[in-house]
Amino acid sequence: MKRNFLWLVLVGGVLVILAVLWQAFSIAAYVRGAGEGALDAHLTGSFFVHIGQLAIVIGAIVVYWGNWRAVGLALGFLVLSFAQLAFLGDTDEQGGWVNGLHGFLALVVLLAALAYALKAARELGLRSSGVPGSA
Repeated sequence: MKRNFLWLVLVGGVLVILAVLWQAFSIAAYVRGAGEGALDAHLTGSFFVHIGQLAIVIGAIVVYWGNWRAVGLALGFLVLSFAQLAFLGDTDEQGGWVNGLHGFLALVVLLAALAYALKAARELGLRSSGVPGSA
């Protein structure tokens, strides 16, 4: 059963990575005048990010239950995900610097999802640990 939840972490991580990149592309296009369709694409991307984040958190809690540091990190990832949403300020207000934190934390979420995906892939035996002499 642990293996199934490792797959959940891996798929969730890949989904978050792809969706955050899609969101970065679509919001940049919107800011450069692509229109409301680009903003709609950004919002649609957030749905996939949140699904991936939940997959990571649920999978990691199940897989690492008993390893309280790892469970704590999974819960920390969940807090990070909520914090990233909280830093979306009023986008109609000029000088809304808080939106910069929203974008910056999106990059942190992307990197954390990458770390989870790589860890899950390594534990599933899909990639080597990078340590000479190990599988």
